[in-house]
Amino acid sequence: MSKSKSTTTAKQTNEDRLSILAERPGFLIRRLHQIHVALFHEECAVFGLTPVQYSAISALEGLELDQKQLGQKVGIDRASTTDVLRRIEKAGWIERRKCPEDGRRQLARLTPRGEELLSQVTESALRAHDRTLEPLTKAERMRFIRYMSKIVSANNDHGRASLKLS
Repeated sequence: MSKSKSTTTAKQTNEDRLSILAERPGFLIRRLHQIHVALFHEECAVFGLTPVQYSAISALEGLELDQKQLGQKVGIDRASTTDVLRRIEKAGWIERRKCPEDGRRQLARLTPRGEELLSQVTESALRAHDRTLEPLTKAERMRFIRYMSKIVSANNDHGRASLKLS
């Protein structure tokens, strides 16, 4: 076989492998997540928070939650929740206090600085969401969100952390 023919065959094989990946939901979900995180950082870099920190402060809006409740609302495990809370408390966006009924639990709530951050960052975060879904029509966006919600709901017990949206 000539060198150019073997190179062409190898190139086609690599392209075939890539097309196989493009048919795998896990690969596409991971890639879409990477893209969304990049868009979130582009839109929200000035605020100095991550997407999961944004989710946490959003979940705390108007509420006081313990670590377990917050983790369930955001869908992150206990260790990640602890880390997120530590970082957003250090930034001054939340405050924590011992639960009066159970001193082992700590309750978290937004500080006025956290409330202000949330009001400032929301427009930028929504822009990141819109940019992520930009290739879709409005009807496709609604279906896509509905399909993702259905998949998450049906498979919720298989994640490292359970998600409770209600």
